[in-house]
Amino acid sequence: MIYITIDRTKSGLVHSFTMSGHADYAEHGSDIVCAGASAVSFGTVNAIEALIGVRAEVKQGENGGFLQCVFPETISDETQEKVQLLLEAMIVSLKGIEQEYGKHIKITFK
Repeated sequence: MIYITIDRTKSGLVHSFTMSGHADYAEHGSDIVCAGASAVSFGTVNAIEALIGVRAEVKQGENGGFLQCVFPETISDETQEKVQLLLEAMIVSLKGIEQEYGKHIKITFK
């Protein structure tokens, strides 16, 4: 099971997210749940850096199965708005995967 935790600030901004585990939907290399969740999350982090110029603090597991991204809070309101839009889009995409493959991926918010 892939576990995703979205950490929001008191004001509701996404401050960080953590993904851990493996979907075990199919064999390694053929697992569409893992591929989808990875593509959405890495694509979002890469887009935030490439398009907005904001770099997250990223930690990855050596053998996969773990990704943690923490986003800076000390950026302008305009920049923060752009970052949040992309992160909320990521959440929408991940929720879509969870709706379809809920036995293999779980999202929680704190």
